[in-house]
Amino acid sequence: MSSAHLVLGVSAILFFLGILTFLTKRSGVVALMGVELMLNAVNLILVQGAQLHSNAQGSALVLFVILVAAAEAALALSIFVILYRKYGSVYVDHFRAMKG
Repeated sequence: MSSAHLVLGVSAILFFLGILTFLTKRSGVVALMGVELMLNAVNLILVQGAQLHSNAQGSALVLFVILVAAAEAALALSIFVILYRKYGSVYVDHFRAMKG
């Protein structure tokens, strides 16, 4: 088994665990961790592809994905802080009543 296959396998497992976490957990913070896990699995594949093809395009895309993930995490956490102050919890089920 080559290292490329090993990286793809680990990435697939991480991505599946991220999907499973996002879909099954009710806490907004834990769901956000699932999204971050999925993004990191994609980053792992991009780095492996860049190394395999000896170019820097995959690494540049990884940097862009990391920047987007950091902005997404900061925005989501600030929303969770506001919702926690207002409602006293960050469970996703409680926020469905906020439609309006």
